[in-house]
Amino acid sequence: MQAIRVEEFGGPDVLRVREIENPSPGRDEVLVEIRAVGVNPVDTYIRAGARGGSLPFTPGMDGAGLIAAVGEEVTEWKVGDRVFTCRSITGTYAEYALCHKDQVQPLPEKISFEQGAGLFVPYGTAYAALVLRGYARPGETVLVHGGSGGVGTATIQFAAARGCTVIATAGTERGLQLVREQGAHYAFSHNDPNYLKSIMDLTGGVHLVIEMLANVNLQRDIELLRPRGRIVVVGSRGTIEIDPRSLMSKNGTVTGMTLLEISDEERSEIYAAIGAGLKAEILAPIVGRSFPLSEAAAAHSAILEPGSYGKIVLLP
Repeated sequence: MQAIRVEEFGGPDVLRVREIENPSPGRDEVLVEIRAVGVNPVDTYIRAGARGGSLPFTPGMDGAGLIAAVGEEVTEWKVGDRVFTCRSITGTYAEYALCHKDQVQPLPEKISFEQGAGLFVPYGTAYAALVLRGYARPGETVLVHGGSGGVGTATIQFAAARGCTVIATAGTERGLQLVREQGAHYAFSHNDPNYLKSIMDLTGGVHLVIEMLANVNLQRDIELLRPRGRIVVVGSRGTIEIDPRSLMSKNGTVTGMTLLEISDEERSEIYAAIGAGLKAEILAPIVGRSFPLSEAAAAHSAILEPGSYGKIVLLP
């Protein structure tokens, strides 16, 4: 089969197509024929070696496709079942991926493979940030600071369904339209020099901020909080200096999170929340751009560009 392999850490150009042997499932494993692959910012950090790891490897946690084979002890799945992956054993940037039987979840017929490839990392991150770390409650005002990407649109959908008043920012008119379509009650351009004042004038302060680019926005987020407000950082590409007194004056809280460090209990809750949202048709991943698997390097460059719009996927 064809797979993307990383044989040295580095920039996007280290993503190379290789012909490798098809994996075979063990007793409690399944083999998934990958129809679409989800590209996430964390994939770029892993490729660059920021999280360590051994070489060579096939990247990718998100994918969607069909069960191609099952291990002898697997009774939950059968060949032909539509699934999306929640991590994998061998990596999803490939024509086939080996997964533990608990690393796949059912993909409804109404959700395309391309959409399914945008489920676990974006929606898992969104739910964990909003509910497990942010404790969002119905009636609260939630700012999704950077709302037009995969995690942003997922957060908006979850927050709107939870009964929150949702404010989202984006960097383009297309992005602003997208966040409104996903359920944001108010949308502001973060390129507008007065957007922070506009948000404060509208709300008097927000209860919760879900932050996608903390190295730029964290101090601004603190200033937007109402007393006892919370900030959950899900993305950052560098360092930032903040004034702790501004956080102290609000009795505010800043929490960081990563989906790679959730507990088994939290993972089960995330699976249940995504499954219920798909069944109720309140969750629907937005696919912004697709690339052939062979153009994984271009996809890794694109995902870090400004003006994010939905999910980027690879098509084997």
